[in-house]
Amino acid sequence: MQFKHPELLYALFLLLIPILIHLFQLRRFQKVAFTNVAFLKKVNFQTRKSSQLKKWITLLLRLVALACIIIAFAQPFTASTTALNTEKETVLYLDTSFSMQAKGSQGPLLQRAVQDIYENIKSTDNISWFTNDYARKNVSIQDFKNEVLKITYSNKQLTPSEVLLKAKQYFSKSTSADKRLIYVSDFQQKEAFPVLSEEISVNVVPLAPVVTKNIAIDTAYIVSKSTTNTQLKVVISSTGDVAQTIPVSLYNGNSLIAKTAADLSNSSQNEVFFDIENVTNFKGRLSISEANLTYDNDLFFSINPPEKIKVLSVNEAEANFLQRIFDQPEFEYTQQTNRTVNYNTIASQNFVIINELNVIPESLTTALNTFVNNGGSLCIIPPVNGNTSSYNALLNRLRVGTFSEAINQEKKITKIVFDHPLYSNVFEKRVVNFQYPKVNSFNTITSNATAVLQFEDNKPFIVNRGSVYVSTAAFNTENSNFQNSPLIVPTLYNMAQLSLPLPQLYYEVGKQNNYSVPVTLIQDEILTIKDSTQSFIPLQQTKANQVDITTNEEPATAATYSITKQEEVLQNVSYNYDRSESVLQYANPRDWEGVAVYDSVSDLFYTLSEENSMNSFWKWFAIFAFIFLLLEMLFLKFYKR
Repeated sequence: MQFKHPELLYALFLLLIPILIHLFQLRRFQKVAFTNVAFLKKVNFQTRKSSQLKKWITLLLRLVALACIIIAFAQPFTASTTALNTEKETVLYLDTSFSMQAKGSQGPLLQRAVQDIYENIKSTDNISWFTNDYARKNVSIQDFKNEVLKITYSNKQLTPSEVLLKAKQYFSKSTSADKRLIYVSDFQQKEAFPVLSEEISVNVVPLAPVVTKNIAIDTAYIVSKSTTNTQLKVVISSTGDVAQTIPVSLYNGNSLIAKTAADLSNSSQNEVFFDIENVTNFKGRLSISEANLTYDNDLFFSINPPEKIKVLSVNEAEANFLQRIFDQPEFEYTQQTNRTVNYNTIASQNFVIINELNVIPESLTTALNTFVNNGGSLCIIPPVNGNTSSYNALLNRLRVGTFSEAINQEKKITKIVFDHPLYSNVFEKRVVNFQYPKVNSFNTITSNATAVLQFEDNKPFIVNRGSVYVSTAAFNTENSNFQNSPLIVPTLYNMAQLSLPLPQLYYEVGKQNNYSVPVTLIQDEILTIKDSTQSFIPLQQTKANQVDITTNEEPATAATYSITKQEEVLQNVSYNYDRSESVLQYANPRDWEGVAVYDSVSDLFYTLSEENSMNSFWKWFAIFAFIFLLLEMLFLKFYKR
């Protein structure tokens, strides 16, 4: 038991005063002589004994009553260590990811959790709280209640490690404060639970859906193209046992184009195909009807009019291999010789290849440097025994490096830098035993550029810096069999593709996405991305004949958007939510060592209320004081002996 005003307990020493008065009272009894002395002595003895007992009982009742009054004013109470700590900090995390759309026993998990928190939180202290994409620090409970009812679902998903890291930002640096994190989530995750620090106590409320079945449009991509049709492959996936056929609809804008069905009774994944007539502008939407999670029932995609990537090769060596690679519908390929090259055409190209020129004139060096500075991509293939100084002049201008010396020695090209963007999605696995191409002579290069392909001794065969690619050896058949290697096609093809990364079928919301729009802007002109309800200006870099666009946090909503210059629609671009939350598999927070797990939000707040409550006893002592005073009055009235 503890006291709010323990200093008042010193008043208990005042109880000694009546005790001392009683013990040392000065009153004396007067003796009177009677004839029957023996009888009178006996009566006098009994009377004095009865009187002393009455006084002692009266004194005891008064002392107890006064003691109860003093203790009542001192306000005694009992409380836990948590309740006694005056420094309390509470941070609440509420999971708002799309998986919280799943239905619980009392409705959607997020809506039920918000309602329970609203009804049960009764603290008078300020609270800090955050969701997957919203945060507030040190707000009053009333402000918290007003704001928590307005939260919506988020495409972001936080792992437990990210939640703990973010929660620490809202706690103070005080080492004596009682810090508590309230963690409300369905724990739909793949990451292992992190180790907790001792300074923060974590209280967890796991929310479990009643049904763990879900059907989602997983992905879609183009599998083939013809002069009249484009074939689209759509993958439908399911979680749990789904013994039914799901209708899949294809829309162009709001117009229904086709409808088919995906049978998921025997497999958790199925594929359907749509043949789309080649149109100039297709704003596609794939749709299914499924009631559990709704965010993954639609998938948006865009098919824009084909934009040809302009490729120019300046040749002094045989270039048939380049003709075979770039003679494709997606390229506009032009060949020129070193004598007939028109420098004015270089600026309008996307990708330029210098194919074994013996000497690079100063005028060509200047034109190529300007071309690269304006955003163009360049591939340099040196000849055998060429003019090294002219090549070094160009490489120095481009800040790629310099050729040191020519070495006449056979070398095999054995190492592929699989993580380089050139080989992204090229190989299903990292191949180590293929037919290695070789060269008979090569140039050593001093460079800080990144190697793309390497010889067996780790010396570079092709290096890359920015949009410039440099080979250290000639590609001609007398010096190398690289022209016949399977590597040459993806290497040069992807160099050209990366020179103008046109919008893909669709992108993912919330991630960094990069693509280019082939358009020439004048000064102060910008591109805008918009749909029928919103618009924003993306991060963009204007180059000579294209605009490079980067999107990050925006757009935040899955849809098909138009890329516009003023009011002119240039292209369409589609964004979709990440599908990882469609798989309804959950972690068990009871396996998380060190956390306190509660069955419901109401149980959690009831326990916290009990831990923080103080049991006050001053009323009881006031009642006891009244009772003892009443007993004293009754005793004095009815005790007559």
